[in-house]
Amino acid sequence: MFELRGGSARVKDSLWAILQIAMAATTAYAIAYFLLGHPVPLLAVTVAISSLGLARDTRPDRVAATALAMTLGVGLSETLLLLFGAGSIQLLVAILLALLVARFISANPAFALTAAIQAVLVQLLQVPTGGVYARVLDGVIGGLVALLFTALLPRNPIKLARADAAQLFSIFKETLGDVRSVLLTPDVQLADGALDRIRKTQPLIDNWRASLESAISIGKISPFYRWAKQQIKDQLVLLEGMDLATRNLRVVVRRVDFLVRDLRPRPELAQLTAKFLIAVDLLESSLDDFSLSHKARKYLVKLAPELGVYPQLPLSEQVIVLQLRPLFVDLCQASGIDIEQAKDLLPSVD
Repeated sequence: MFELRGGSARVKDSLWAILQIAMAATTAYAIAYFLLGHPVPLLAVTVAISSLGLARDTRPDRVAATALAMTLGVGLSETLLLLFGAGSIQLLVAILLALLVARFISANPAFALTAAIQAVLVQLLQVPTGGVYARVLDGVIGGLVALLFTALLPRNPIKLARADAAQLFSIFKETLGDVRSVLLTPDVQLADGALDRIRKTQPLIDNWRASLESAISIGKISPFYRWAKQQIKDQLVLLEGMDLATRNLRVVVRRVDFLVRDLRPRPELAQLTAKFLIAVDLLESSLDDFSLSHKARKYLVKLAPELGVYPQLPLSEQVIVLQLRPLFVDLCQASGIDIEQAKDLLPSVD
């Protein structure tokens, strides 16, 4: 339940998000309390906090969806309260109505549950002073403030995307390094570990993709991230290539894991794998400066001729070379080389 390990890192990573939430909630409170005269603007604060949240994906449409769900639940329940008063039957109707309407509006289960919870709060909490639908107005204020802070004081989506990419590259290179090691000095346990590690990388790819999608959405409404459009576009190219490359690396590692069980070293394949490791390292360096991607492209063009036929190798090892060819094409795609051009670079194996 409690994970104290890594707590400092989590706080550091979430520090700006925490400050953003605190400032937004306080701003929503100040607007409702000082400008509108609402003595207890609970909904203004809670909607602002819940809409922003600590989740990594803070794209504006998701912030707006949370605010809408909360305000919808409040509005429906407020209307029932005005028409029929409070009571257990009214509570039942409020929950049912909030769930039905919210489910009709959105396919997201969390949307419906959020609306229902707010409907319950309106039914059970003491009616505040401030006029009819004061709590609805507070909810609207909280949602608008959350969107305003998303646009004007956004979390850094580029930094988050780079961090996600760096995690994937770290595991990708570690896996390639282990493959090279077991091909030089067979170690079944090390090969098993490399296979297990690369099989668990899909969440890293999903996180990277979600961060870039969030960056795209924030860039559309925030004047401070319009400069990042080209960088986001470059990262998307890199992501698509590395996504495919990771899938193909799983295939290669699985084959190597089976192959090295005879405990025979395979120095030719180890040398070839080391060259792939250099290419991936060059690709990673482009994360900080995409103008450096030309170095990766240049290196991959030089690597291509080495992925031809190796007649001196047994068939079981030639299969590894053939499996490295799709991985090569994926890395080319990640560097910005057209996929058909990348295939043309490969020597014929007929």
